[in-house]
Amino acid sequence: SYYVYLLFCIFSLYYYVVFIFSLFIYQFILFSLIVLFNTELSLYDAFGKIGSDVEGGNVNRPGSLRECLSVEGLEFRGQYCQVFLKQDSVEYFVGVCVPDSCTESEVQTLVVYDLHNAAQMFTQKKKNSSQGLLATESSGSSYSSLNGIRILSLLWIISGHTMQLSAWSNLDNDKRWKEMVERNPLYVFAFSGPVYLAVDSFLLLGGLLSARSLLSSIQRSDNTLSFSLVAHFLFKIQPLHLFIVCLTIGLFSIVQRGVFWFIAEDEVYSCKKYWWSNLLLINNLFTITDICAPWTWYLSIDFQFYATTPFLIFLYRINKSMLVIVSVILLMISSVTGALITGLLHLPVHQPTTLYFLYYYNKPYTRYGPYLLGILAGIYMTTKKEALIKQQWQAVIGWLCSLSVMALLVGLAYVLREVPPYPSLTHAVYQGMHRSLWALALVWIILACEEGYGGFVDKILSLGLWAPLSNISFACYLIHPIIIILYNGKQETTMHYTDFNFFYLFLGHLLLTVSVGYVLTVLIEKPYLFLPKR
Repeated sequence: SYYVYLLFCIFSLYYYVVFIFSLFIYQFILFSLIVLFNTELSLYDAFGKIGSDVEGGNVNRPGSLRECLSVEGLEFRGQYCQVFLKQDSVEYFVGVCVPDSCTESEVQTLVVYDLHNAAQMFTQKKKNSSQGLLATESSGSSYSSLNGIRILSLLWIISGHTMQLSAWSNLDNDKRWKEMVERNPLYVFAFSGPVYLAVDSFLLLGGLLSARSLLSSIQRSDNTLSFSLVAHFLFKIQPLHLFIVCLTIGLFSIVQRGVFWFIAEDEVYSCKKYWWSNLLLINNLFTITDICAPWTWYLSIDFQFYATTPFLIFLYRINKSMLVIVSVILLMISSVTGALITGLLHLPVHQPTTLYFLYYYNKPYTRYGPYLLGILAGIYMTTKKEALIKQQWQAVIGWLCSLSVMALLVGLAYVLREVPPYPSLTHAVYQGMHRSLWALALVWIILACEEGYGGFVDKILSLGLWAPLSNISFACYLIHPIIIILYNGKQETTMHYTDFNFFYLFLGHLLLTVSVGYVLTVLIEKPYLFLPKR
């Protein structure tokens, strides 16, 4: 027992010594880091920085001589230097604090390098961000008609929001407006009829481009799919998306209110309460009245649908028949769900109501059809070996069917405008299928234009004018409701609807939207796409 006790004491002493030594090493490292951090902080703090009243002549930046000389590192002390600069006709000096081991030539090299690097970073960022935005030609790998479809859909949305956000709050002839506009097919590009089909056009394009992008990435990376594509998608949409959330809160909080400012106040309240749903891209799962910046629900549903694209492409690569079966099932689920919700809740086919927004409008289980058809179209058009249309008569039949379907869908929206008090099978079938049929008709237009059977439609959709607008369309979509709400909220009297007044108002909103959209694209959206990849 004596030897056991002795052995225990020896081991205890050993571990105690090791513990004390480890504690000493830990404290030494911690002290070194603190000294190093404090030293670097003190060196930076002693640098000269821009002061106030520069326009009044306060241009010199002396920094702190005393603080610089008091810096003591592990192997150096602070050294105070002055750099004299000239910018146009203004001469000034900047105090810099560097280690005393630096020579005069090294300080000069450091200053010249920093100035050159800063200027290069600024000009390169500006060049990269704005490069190609105003080009009137699409890249060789893109489909020529997509830009036209995207911009015409965007114009449709801006026109609809111009009418919608004004008519709901501050018209002095609201009853006459409803009689003139809401029920008249001639105003389909205003807030009349199935105006929401423009969003389904966006969903179709999103699915087509996501499938093409993922397939191209797989081909470039030896049949492997990288998760960096998801990160790239988030980097593309989230910086500008979250900026819009902050802008909504900040701008609507500080601008002096008008008589019709209650819509802006509602936006501020919703953003302060539900901003996190925008961050997580799940705000479309909430009621439209509880969403921060309600028009951003599209970004959430687009991301949720984008997440399904790799699964469908995986099915395509392992078994094409399985892809067809799963796609048919998903399409039927989406259509049947929309039809059941419409029938059970007596929903209208397009007029916004509380139940329509609560259970149908922005929900993924009712809007997946167009995106799914876009994915399938993207897979087919990216991998097809030969043209689908081989004869002129095939193109004629395809165009007749496509245009007839689109005209029928628009016309039926007016025929089915009135909602019966009982469950309507006609309303339910229309609601369940019309979005997917619209997307299918657009798929034919894209395919026909791609294979040389687009005629004058292809010439219109492929105009060079659409390319630069398409490059800034994302920013335009996000900023245009803020411009409209700001304008409406600042009014001191009600507005009077006439065709000319609102067409003029639409052009004004459009001009501001394009101008601000270009600035936001250059300064916020594009720079994040040029961040160095690690």
